[in-house]
This record gives sequence, C-alpha cells and structure tokens, in this order.
Amino acid sequence: MDLIADILLIAGALGAGVYCFVLGRRLNRFNDLERGVGGAVAVLSAQVDDLTKTLASAQDTAAGSAKTLTNLTERAEDMSRKLELQMASLHDIPTQPRPEVVSERVSATTHQAASEPMFVRHRATETH
Repeated sequence: MDLIADILLIAGALGAGVYCFVLGRRLNRFNDLERGVGGAVAVLSAQVDDLTKTLASAQDTAAGSAKTLTNLTERAEDMSRKLELQMASLHDIPTQPRPEVVSERVSATTHQAASEPMFVRHRATETH
C-alpha cells in the first residue's frame, strides 16, 4: 500500500511539475514585449503618451485661437458702434440739397458738355 501511495505521490508531483512548466512557458509568451500582451500594453502606453502630448498641443492652440477670436470680436463690436454712430449722424443731414450746390453742379455739367464731345468715333487706318 505504501508503494502505491508513493507511486501516486510521484505521479502527482510529476504532473504538477509539467503543469508548472507549461504554465511558465505560457506566461513568458504572454508577457513577451514583441508579440504578447505585454507588447500590446507597451504600444498602447506609448500611444497614450503621444495622444496626451497632442491633446496638450491642441488645447494650447485652441486657447490661442480663442484669444484671437475674442480680440477680433471686440474690434468688430467697436467698429459696429462707430458705424452706428456714423449712421445716426447721417440722419441729421438734410435730404434736400442746398440750391447753391445744385446750381454749381448744373453749371459744371453744361460747361463740360459744351467743351467735350460725348461720343468719339475712331476710324481705323488701312495699310496695304
């Protein structure tokens, strides 16, 4: 009986040894940095670092763009106020022109019409 117990104990120990050997090899392949999950984790970690740097750069760019846009908006609002003020001041100008201005325009137009022809025809010279 002792012999059978010893044989079973040795067989169990050998089975546990083979199981540990196979498990150790699988664990080494699992943690391999080139092909296993360890490699995938290392690649993903590097990609996370790159994305973090890219995100920080994008946030800086967005902050700069927001400042520029804020400045441009403020300038546009100032110009809008100035234009509104100019438009309001145009309402104060009388709509009918003054009589002396109208007579000056008419005399300038008639003087120009008398001194210069309105249409001029140029004939092409033929050379043979």
